[in-house]
Amino acid sequence: MCIHLKSSVAIACLGLMVFAAVPGAQAEKAPRRIALKSGESADLRNFYAVQHCRSILIGKPVLDVLEGPEEVTVALKEGTKLPPNCTVPAPGGTVVATAKEIKAPKEAKLTIRLKFKTKIGERQSSNSYIVSLFP
Repeated sequence: MCIHLKSSVAIACLGLMVFAAVPGAQAEKAPRRIALKSGESADLRNFYAVQHCRSILIGKPVLDVLEGPEEVTVALKEGTKLPPNCTVPAPGGTVVATAKEIKAPKEAKLTIRLKFKTKIGERQSSNSYIVSLFP
């Protein structure tokens, strides 16, 4: 009985180790939802690059719209931002989406990529949004 119990525990532990070693799929973050009417704008995200609360941003970032409705334009609005746990604002800005004239309600996915050069190399980040457009 004791041997049978020990072997059962050993098999269970081995199965648990194998299950824990298999890499699982990363949970995707659901796209943020925004709604715009003709002529309206919405701030999508802030951007800055700091290390030890000092800016490491070199030059102006480049914004790419990888996917999105033709009724929406996306632009960079430069300004200073206060990074978390810092006391001095850093150069950066905001990514802003603006709706052109909308003739009929529509829902579309907007995917943007922000590429910027820093003192420690080129960096990029991307974000996806579900945009609901209304006349």
